[in-house]
Amino acid sequence: MKPTISILGALLLVTTAVLPQDPKPVSSTGQIITHKNYTLSYSEQHEQAEWVFYYLSTEDITGSAQRTNDFREDPAVSTGSATLADYHGSGYDRGHLSPAADNSANAQAMSESFYMSNMSPQTPGFNRGIWRSLEELFRTWSASHDGMYVVAAGILQENLPTIGPNKVSVPRYYYKIAYDASRQKMIAFILPNQSSQLPLEHYMVTVDSVETLSGIDFFPALPDSLENSLESHSDFSIWNQGNITPIRKPDPSSPKLSVQCAGIAKSTGVQCKNKTTEPNGYCYLHQNQSPENKETAPPQKRTVSIQCKGTTKSGTRCKNKTLNVSGYCYLHAH
Repeated sequence: MKPTISILGALLLVTTAVLPQDPKPVSSTGQIITHKNYTLSYSEQHEQAEWVFYYLSTEDITGSAQRTNDFREDPAVSTGSATLADYHGSGYDRGHLSPAADNSANAQAMSESFYMSNMSPQTPGFNRGIWRSLEELFRTWSASHDGMYVVAAGILQENLPTIGPNKVSVPRYYYKIAYDASRQKMIAFILPNQSSQLPLEHYMVTVDSVETLSGIDFFPALPDSLENSLESHSDFSIWNQGNITPIRKPDPSSPKLSVQCAGIAKSTGVQCKNKTTEPNGYCYLHQNQSPENKETAPPQKRTVSIQCKGTTKSGTRCKNKTLNVSGYCYLHAH
């Protein structure tokens, strides 16, 4: 279903002649793939989409199709998409760019939302937290605006860390853009790939800002004057007005959803079976495996003790044994 505008709206805003049927972004990779409910531009260099574009209608979010979880390679990617093996044991979630909940219209759309070309490595705390909140907000806006265009992906830059055999890039930032063609307004967000308790308004930017950071021209089919006007302005209040439920901080008294720990048990080499309510998706035993905590994780102890490297006051080597990675016992650790 495509957006329509009234005659009055056309006179006040813009004629229907300037509303492109498919105002998708420009592809810098040349590999554009269209599925049932979304189109993407695949980057072989980063093994993920540089953008995923779709029209989000009421039918898409109120349909009866159930989540399938059939994650798999995308056969339409001529160079080969990322695989399940790329994410196994990485500590990152397979984060949807076009969410499963945005593809509820029919079984085909739902199933195709689980192609690996629609995934990007997201920290569990980000994917299951603020990114999910933004996805939910976009669905709320779509319902209240009778549909809108959506673009989303990670910011793909040089020298990003990678995971898996295919070296899937791990974006440091993600963007999400909404375009209401009937009311002629846009809004954009750029969020770091990490947990956050800040309100979504904190991450609001202009589409121009996303274009500058990503190097992508998002709505080239629009007349230049209109494109320039819309992409230079974002106003959270005009999107969140009316009967839309305002964004609130999480209620500390509300029960938290527990999920299986994303950590890998050292004894078995398989995913930990503990349940956790931690925002980053890791239980207390595996906090050091979280991508967000690896840089600040405390050093692990040795598995075999060694003789302390310290020197006693008499000038001889300390005879204590230690498991500390520093090689010094508790007497000589400082």
